[in-house]
Amino acid sequence: MTHRATVLFVCVHNAGRSQIAAALLNHYGMGRIDVRSAGSAPSDQINPAAVSVMEEWGIDLFDAQPKRLDPRVVEQSDIVITMGCGDTCPIFPGVKYEDWVLDDPAGQPVERVRQIRDEIDRRVRKLLSQLLD
Repeated sequence: MTHRATVLFVCVHNAGRSQIAAALLNHYGMGRIDVRSAGSAPSDQINPAAVSVMEEWGIDLFDAQPKRLDPRVVEQSDIVITMGCGDTCPIFPGVKYEDWVLDDPAGQPVERVRQIRDEIDRRVRKLLSQLLD
């Protein structure tokens, strides 16, 4: 039996970037990857603009909920991708870390959130090709 990679996306509020990335990797991965997301200071709800731009692609974030970053989840991940969470993400040996520098969609017009989604999409597709090689 082969190991399924576990990927954790982390941003500050877990309301935009990390939720978009997790939804895209879940969509493209089709169950071949365990995908999680969390925030260092989670918001009360998902950014409505993020929900809207993902809905345009037929991906539903409506029921998604921001989650607090749990060090145990970090430790159990193969790859942790941070998106502006600062120094709050704990470091564990054996876990691969990447930092994706992306604008925060909070307070941005939907046109800008689309651009952020598109950049996340490019990075997620690249990550997926690396994970499934």
